[in-house]
Amino acid sequence: MKAFLSFSLFCLWAAVATTARGERPNIIMFLIDDQNPASIAAFGGETYTPNLDRMAEEGMKFTRAYVSSSVCTPSRYSFLTGRFAGNSHSKLYAEEVGGKKNQGLPKFNVALERDKTNVGNVLREAGYTTGFVGKFHLTSSLDFPEFYKGKDKWINIPKDARPGPETSAQFKHNERWIRRYLKTLGFSWAKNVYPENTHSPYSMHNPEWTTVAALEFIEENKDGPFYLHLCSTLLHGPDKSWRKSMDHPLITGEGEVESLPEVMTLRAELLKTITEKGFDPESHVAGEAWIDDSLGAIFRKLKELGIDDNTLVIFAPDHGRDGKASVFSHGSCQVPMIMRWPKGIAAGQACEELVQNIDLVPTFFELGKAEKPESYRIDGQSLTPLFKNGTAKDWRTHLYLEMGAARATVTKDWSYIAVRYTKEQIAAIKRAAPQNLPKAMSYIGRLGIGVRGADRPGFFDEDQLYHLKRDPKEMKNLAYKKDQAIRIKEMRNLMQQDLEVIGRPFGEFIPGGNAAEPGQIGKQIEIVKQLEIKGKTVTVPKALKKDPGVTDEPTPDDKAKGKAKREARRKTRDEAKSNNQSK
Repeated sequence: MKAFLSFSLFCLWAAVATTARGERPNIIMFLIDDQNPASIAAFGGETYTPNLDRMAEEGMKFTRAYVSSSVCTPSRYSFLTGRFAGNSHSKLYAEEVGGKKNQGLPKFNVALERDKTNVGNVLREAGYTTGFVGKFHLTSSLDFPEFYKGKDKWINIPKDARPGPETSAQFKHNERWIRRYLKTLGFSWAKNVYPENTHSPYSMHNPEWTTVAALEFIEENKDGPFYLHLCSTLLHGPDKSWRKSMDHPLITGEGEVESLPEVMTLRAELLKTITEKGFDPESHVAGEAWIDDSLGAIFRKLKELGIDDNTLVIFAPDHGRDGKASVFSHGSCQVPMIMRWPKGIAAGQACEELVQNIDLVPTFFELGKAEKPESYRIDGQSLTPLFKNGTAKDWRTHLYLEMGAARATVTKDWSYIAVRYTKEQIAAIKRAAPQNLPKAMSYIGRLGIGVRGADRPGFFDEDQLYHLKRDPKEMKNLAYKKDQAIRIKEMRNLMQQDLEVIGRPFGEFIPGGNAAEPGQIGKQIEIVKQLEIKGKTVTVPKALKKDPGVTDEPTPDDKAKGKAKREARRKTRDEAKSNNQSK
């Protein structure tokens, strides 16, 4: 009788445990690099993405999803924390922008913090097994100095390193290094991780390498609940680099390996299918179909293990491709996002509400019944009210975006952008020669990626207003039109509210610290708009070159002469010091 009772109690416990597991879904956050809606057929793109299309048919497609920042590091920070990057309390960010008394400049200057206020740690403490695979790009020697000392420290591999066993060993060392780093942050498990963007001489993409680790994690944790943060390196880089990578199957994030894991469609077979579908296998479609095939492998594994119905899969990029480092919607902050969860989201729905990457972590916490620490700041809101039919009562009416010196407020119809440089930035802009203005006036202080948005006429304007339905590519700045005065005021009021919650100075909105009033660089804005900017190449018109009053910045020749004089003085001092010591 006792044995029977014990057996009955065991069965009851097992049933309760199974039910408890079933109530909490497994979660896979599949994060892609640099992707526009046009790269997915389900969003109207001319491409081959059968698994994403099926995912949209069986789940929910978000047509107004945004990331809060449009370069990888701050965006990925928000995906992992639910916070705006401008609210990072990492030492890395504080060191660059100063305390809360100063204006924030979120860009490649944030990192996950030592206090472990991130999704991997909080869900782990709630009973999830949490895993990380793929690209990270959020390390910091200021926040974790111990990882940069001793025999197991990070190895700085030179850009001109030659391929070979020694370099492969260094890549492998750094991959093991980042695994330890992620576990220190609170993740249960990490494997096949790229610490940053792909690095020469092994800079080829290899989705099979990340997919095999993801499948291993899912298999090991099939009894759940688990959370997997799966980050592809695709679609980063030029379109042709994706197809080129297909010809280098043995290059991975740990250098060159002996074999390619057979977990996806064979590359040659995939290229053949692309051709049969009527697409050019040498075009952008190769990369788009390749990452789609990785997603297909994940879904097959979930089905095989019988956990497909109660696994929430989210597919989204960290930002768009065309307007990186801006706060435009088109090709920048507005991204394609799809969610599929057969047990919790009805199939075939489209959500048109304004949602953001900061909303994902609070969604995961709610579904995972996780209690975040009191000190854990969350800026987003759970998306679960939208899961029933894509709408919710009293859903937000606008979004807040941030990128370096720029901020944006976005409603369903309008986007208002404010570019407010700090006092230090304004001083540098006023000193800059014409050819140096694009770099000084890009929102993140860089050429190349920093001026991708400069193909739009209003990029450098301090105030910008766009009607997103009539002007979806944001080519016509209406901010200085008299008939839009009321609209500007309304949008500025919305931005003011968000900036007050952020709690840092910004231009005239929140005065203080190094924040500066607008209207001080009108001449420089006129000049920069006359330049031809293509990537990192800046061409100055002859008329500007002849204008002696444009700038008082030293010319390159003056700088060279000054450097030579300083070197001569240093040499004289060293010789004098040497003579004194020899006496």
